[in-house]
Amino acid sequence: MTSEVLWTAPVAQGPVDALVRVPGSKSLTARWMLLGAIADEPTRLRGALVSRDTRLMRDALERLGAVLSVQDGELQVTPIPPPSEAPAEPIEIHAGLAGTVMRFVPLLAALHHGDVRFTGDDAALQRPMSPVIAVLRAQGVEVTEHGEAGRLPFTVHGKGHLAGGRIEVDASESSQFVSNALLVAARGDQDLELVHRGASLPSLPHIDMTMETLRAVGVQVSHEVNEDGLHLWRVARGAIAPGSIVVEPDLSNAGPFLAAAMVTEGTIAIADWPERTTQPGDAYRGLLEQMGAEVWREDDSLCVSGTGTIMGIDADLSRTGEIAPTIAALAALAESPSRLRGIGHLRGHETDRLRALATELTRLGARTVELEDGLEINPGPLRGTVFETYEDHRMATAAAIIGLRVPDVRVVNVETTQKTLPDFVGMWLSMLHTDAPAGGTW
Repeated sequence: MTSEVLWTAPVAQGPVDALVRVPGSKSLTARWMLLGAIADEPTRLRGALVSRDTRLMRDALERLGAVLSVQDGELQVTPIPPPSEAPAEPIEIHAGLAGTVMRFVPLLAALHHGDVRFTGDDAALQRPMSPVIAVLRAQGVEVTEHGEAGRLPFTVHGKGHLAGGRIEVDASESSQFVSNALLVAARGDQDLELVHRGASLPSLPHIDMTMETLRAVGVQVSHEVNEDGLHLWRVARGAIAPGSIVVEPDLSNAGPFLAAAMVTEGTIAIADWPERTTQPGDAYRGLLEQMGAEVWREDDSLCVSGTGTIMGIDADLSRTGEIAPTIAALAALAESPSRLRGIGHLRGHETDRLRALATELTRLGARTVELEDGLEINPGPLRGTVFETYEDHRMATAAAIIGLRVPDVRVVNVETTQKTLPDFVGMWLSMLHTDAPAGGTW
């Protein structure tokens, strides 16, 4: 049922012209926080994202024994102490809708001596978790499932160790099913050898991101595709020493602001865009240029200007699925049809994003066909309507993009953007030179 909480997306009154500073990457913040919790010494994170997802990660790590505090604007993570010989009292971790919590932390819970029950929001109980459970059991960890098989809630019966060794995983539905095993592998009883067996492997940049963070803390990790065409990762046991880390800005969250430049024929600069990064959002540079934008670097910023033309696109987004809602919003405003391919795995995100986008874009007037692995978007005359977000932050930002040009787009529960961008509304209004409220804190 549609919520009564609606936000009318503001229509741009002219070209935007703004320098935007987006908060730290959610994906990187989560990885650094977790590595800090199993490190050999305290970790300091500058620029860490403060959002619902990272607060849920902080709560999970603190329940497992880490100590997190803010000192001089930096997040300090003091590692979890060694497990006691006697089992600890049972604890429960609520993952909300945070994939990084529900899929990364269970492996960490195996290093805890005691029972750890995992649950989450109602929508989280529908997200696939079988590969997480399979990896745990393959390493000798007992898991009790409390409802539908392969879903939350479940309990990890931690014994204080992970066996490591050679294990197999099917990560066809999410790269997180590889990253979760890699992140804690240096704490295993043996080196880890992880083999992917599945029909596809989406969002490879996120696995590259995991490998890069591991190397940055001194962990030996490698990846190869063997003679049978199978992806194989190896992680050696060893020390983990993050020290002081600067978290990159979240490039995926920069997307809606860059899209605003195209929609309004304005210019947006995103501050501190890295020269080199594993973030999937870096793909905006090429994709937006293909769709008609002018894109260039200026000092440390990435700049995008709209040219008055938004062209449809035929794009394989299998490596960069999380930016698909932003590209889909632009496609609905384009001058020609678009086909977005390789994103069947988005059905297992915060919601079934393919069905959600097809439903809402069609309701706006852009007839959108749901394909097995993507979307076919046919632009048409658009009209204002209620835009359901399905508790998905990227659905909300997609609606805001379209609302820049289409009056009366009423967004259901825009507060879902707090998942990864806690002051989205304030930043959006500020970009449009409208009075805006302040953001959040830990």
